[in-house]
Amino acid sequence: MSGLVAAKLLAVFATIAAGWVAGRTPLFRSEESARLLSNLAFYLFTPALLVSATARIDLAALPWTTVAAYFGPAALLLLTWYGWKRRRRPGHPAAPSVRALTLTFSNTVQLGIPVVTAIFGADGLGILVTLISVHGLVLLTLATVLAESDLARVTEEGQSRPPLRSTIATTARRTVIHPVTLPVLIGLLWNVTSLPIPRPVDETLSLLGQGVVPVSLVTIGLTLAHYGIVGNRRRALALSAGKLLVMPAIVLPVAFAVGLRGTPLAVVVLCAALPIGANALLFAQRYDTAQAETTAAIVTSTVAFAATGPLWLLVAGAL
Repeated sequence: MSGLVAAKLLAVFATIAAGWVAGRTPLFRSEESARLLSNLAFYLFTPALLVSATARIDLAALPWTTVAAYFGPAALLLLTWYGWKRRRRPGHPAAPSVRALTLTFSNTVQLGIPVVTAIFGADGLGILVTLISVHGLVLLTLATVLAESDLARVTEEGQSRPPLRSTIATTARRTVIHPVTLPVLIGLLWNVTSLPIPRPVDETLSLLGQGVVPVSLVTIGLTLAHYGIVGNRRRALALSAGKLLVMPAIVLPVAFAVGLRGTPLAVVVLCAALPIGANALLFAQRYDTAQAETTAAIVTSTVAFAATGPLWLLVAGAL
C-alpha cells in the first residue's frame, strides 16, 4: 500500500481511537452518548448526504454493466446471508438484515476514495464514484425493506402474526418513511426535474453531509469502549472473512464474465474487498440490535484489509 493509503488508514484508526478514549471518560461513558451521535448521523447527516448524492446522479450516463457487476453479487450475498440468519431464530426481528448489511456494506468513502485515487488516479475514482452514488440506494434500501418486513410480522406482544395485507401495508409505510429511503426518494424526484439545487439548500446539505464520516467513526470508538471486542470475536471474524474474502470472490467472476478488464475490473473487485463501512453500525443502532458485533467486525475488517486488499489487487491485475 502507498504512503497515502497508510496515512488514511492511520487517520481512520486515530479517529476511532479518539472516540474510544472519549467513551472511557465520565462525560461520554453512558451508552446514551453513542446513541445520540448515532441518531445525529443516521437521522440528520446521512439523509442530507443521500439527498445531495441522488439529486446529482446522471442516470443516463451510469455504466450499468459496471453497476450490475457489483451490486448483483452484493445483493445476492446480502439476501443469502439474511435468509440463512433468519432461519437460525435470531431473537431480534431485525438482526438478520443488520448482519446481512454488515457483511456487504463497504467503506467506500473513508477508505475507498483514498485507496482508489492513490492507486488508479482519476480514471479509477470516476468508476468508484459511480458505485458510491448508488451504494446506499441499493444496499441500505434492500436491508431496510427486509428489516421492516420482519418487524411488521411481529405484533406488540411479539408472538402472533398480523394479516398479510396489514404486514404489506406496514412494511411499505415504514420503508418509505425512513431516514434512508425517504431522502433517496426525495433526491431522485428532484433529479428527474433536472432543476439545479438552490445554492443555500445545496450548501446546507453539503455541510451536513460532511458530518457523516467523522461522527460515524467517533461513534464506532464510543461503541467499542462500551461493548469491547471480547465475546464478539467469533462473529466479528466471520463477518470480516465474509466481507474481505467471500464478497470479492463472488464479484470477481461476475465482473470478468460481463467483460470488465483492467482498471474497471480492479476497482470493482477492490470496492468489494474494502472493509465494513460505518453505516452498518448506524443501521444496527437504528434497530437496537447487534451493535457490539458490528463494531467489532468493523474494527477487525479494517485492520485485516491492510493484508487482504493488496492480495485482491494482485488477483485482479493478473486477469
